[in-house]
Amino acid sequence: MEGTIDPTHLLIFALDGQRYALPLAAVDRVVRAAALTPLPKAPEIVLGVLDLQGVIIPVINLRKRFRLPERPIGCDDQFLVARTAKFPVALAVDSTHEVVRLSPEAVVKPEAIVPGTGHLCGVTRHADGLVLIHDLDTLLFPDEELQIAEALA
Repeated sequence: MEGTIDPTHLLIFALDGQRYALPLAAVDRVVRAAALTPLPKAPEIVLGVLDLQGVIIPVINLRKRFRLPERPIGCDDQFLVARTAKFPVALAVDSTHEVVRLSPEAVVKPEAIVPGTGHLCGVTRHADGLVLIHDLDTLLFPDEELQIAEALA
């Protein structure tokens, strides 16, 4: 991910009161939550699919991935549409907050905090506390990517 996506230019979003971020270069847009169509044979982490201007996009349940309490998607929730290396996804989030640009020194490599956190590309401080910067290309497990690709085919 380094070199192709800048982990210092971020979109900060919230989920269950915690702040998270994605590198801005991976984000396409943010849309209001909408009704989803179930996707048979998709992994449990997929809430369903969204038809966004003719493009079918799997919607990922970050609550399940982060082991947060489950709750139904509400009309105030948002879908953060982003690109993985293989296909676009939408992440169900409570809200998006701001775009920030940090100095490289403000981002701590995850290995410096806890080894084996491959789904993170950094951690930074924000006025509201720590922000975990996620690596979208490692958020899904390889078998989940394969299942999603097969279900979409």
